[in-house]
Amino acid sequence: MQYIKEHFTTTLEVKQSKFIAHLIPHNFYEETLKKLKDEHPKARHFVVAYRYLNEFNQIVEYSSDDGEPKGTSGKPSLMVLQGADIINTAVIIVRYFGGTKLGTGGLARAYSDAVNLVLESAKLFTYVE
Repeated sequence: MQYIKEHFTTTLEVKQSKFIAHLIPHNFYEETLKKLKDEHPKARHFVVAYRYLNEFNQIVEYSSDDGEPKGTSGKPSLMVLQGADIINTAVIIVRYFGGTKLGTGGLARAYSDAVNLVLESAKLFTYVE
């Protein structure tokens, strides 16, 4: 299992839509989401996914599509975190709509690509109990 210690961000553009992915330690999730909503008042969606270990060493997972079609954004983002075996980490993707509809497959691809892109730029640490 791996985790991060600091905030990483990347931007992906697909058909004029912007996907700004923020990878953050889970304990900064709430305050970062609030800050991003204040910084990006014109953004259409704030898609989130996170995984963390609770006090019983169980992995707790959550994802939200935030108004995107069901299963097209939060779940694909969470699946990228699962595939990379990332814990104690959250990802928030800020989306600006570019005017062209991407369809359900296009949305799922764009969100998972955005998370993969930010993971590539992140410095990962191995989790030791």
